Amino acid sequence: MNQISSNESCDPLPMQSTVTLNVTDKELAQDQEYNPFEHRNVTHPTSTLGSFFHLLKSSLGSGLLAMPAAFKHTGIIPGCFGTILVSVIATHCVHILVTTSRDICRHCHVSSLSYTETCERVFKHGPIKLRKYTQFVRHFADYSMAAVCLGGTSVYVIFIASSLKDICDHFNPTYKFSVKAYCGFLLIPLIVLTQVRHLKYLVPFSLVANICLLLTFVITCIYTFSDLNDFSNAKLSSDVAQWPLFLSTAIFAMEGINVVMPVENEMKNPEHFLGCPGVLNITMILVAILYAVIGLFGYIKYGEDVKGSITLNLPQDEILALTAKIMVAIAVYFTYCLQMYAPMEIIWTRTKASMRQKLHNIGQILLRTFSVTLTVVLAVAVPDLELLIGLVGAIFFSTLGLFIPIVVETVHKWNRDLGRFNYILWKNILLLLFYLLVLVSGCYSAIKEIIIKYS
Repeated sequence: MNQISSNESCDPLPMQSTVTLNVTDKELAQDQEYNPFEHRNVTHPTSTLGSFFHLLKSSLGSGLLAMPAAFKHTGIIPGCFGTILVSVIATHCVHILVTTSRDICRHCHVSSLSYTETCERVFKHGPIKLRKYTQFVRHFADYSMAAVCLGGTSVYVIFIASSLKDICDHFNPTYKFSVKAYCGFLLIPLIVLTQVRHLKYLVPFSLVANICLLLTFVITCIYTFSDLNDFSNAKLSSDVAQWPLFLSTAIFAMEGINVVMPVENEMKNPEHFLGCPGVLNITMILVAILYAVIGLFGYIKYGEDVKGSITLNLPQDEILALTAKIMVAIAVYFTYCLQMYAPMEIIWTRTKASMRQKLHNIGQILLRTFSVTLTVVLAVAVPDLELLIGLVGAIFFSTLGLFIPIVVETVHKWNRDLGRFNYILWKNILLLLFYLLVLVSGCYSAIKEIIIKYS
């Protein structure tokens, strides 16, 4: 990523008794004069089409395979409307985050800011009473990013373990191990893979994972759309008490906000990211359509028997289906190390200063080993793919994708312009209520189902 050249002129001026807390028209005009796009010096900028594929890839993954199970919690009609609602809200939160980041770049005269830096600068130059929380906000954003990755990788452990159990049970029905046992078997291979510390060495793993996922999606669609005649197993609407699990699963599946700022910052033409049509809108429309189609027809195909990953519903005795299960296990295994890269960098940056230089190598090994063990322990504690996705989506993904962008935009606009009748404030209050609904109801529903299932 390009280096960010900060400018001390963005530090707030001393307040005088006759000066209001609102940003003046002159300051706003000065902000508009600086164009951060003209000052970006990206060594290898990404084309608009390349940025589209990066953003699409970040939103399409194992979560797509979980959408039929999400539809099971709502039924056909609420599931379709819910997918549209979640995609609109997720897109809007990305939009306000990027817009806020660009505004604060103009105000501080810097070329680009990361997700965490945007949160930090907004509070640093926001209302005076909130500036003391600047460092706390930075740490909160950093650790939220790490928690999303660690929670997501726990789901990956269950994905791999469930697929391996399905495959091994077919080839060796005499000895059947539990999903928990397969999670334990994965501990050493995951620890070894996660010791790769440089992103450039992970590129081959990413390529293999993408090819395997693509082929898995194709095979899954072949089975899903073949012999699609019986609609009796699918409900038009399910019990409202189950809807929160749909929301948290859909948020887990669609949220890719942690890669948005790197993609936007590396664009050759960043003005193409937002707007209509823009990279963001086109990507999210396509994502919403794919998730709705896979979720709807996967649920219609398998009804109430659909599992946390639709690949687990594929036949066990057919070569094509077994191939898909093997490939999805390989894809998620390699994706695991990619997802662990970001939290390891964040946590290591915070901890390496507390130890001597010669212990850094051992410290990295221990940190990565502990982090992998933590994800495996969480997977063993909740070895149900469907419920773990709901729990992780409700707590971690909703916080990073909904709560933080809402708060950041509100703080940034507080002394500037909240719109006519303060509509931005009221809009964000409604979004905050939606976040609380997802957080509280999603956690309650997931924990309730976990207690019922394992008690």
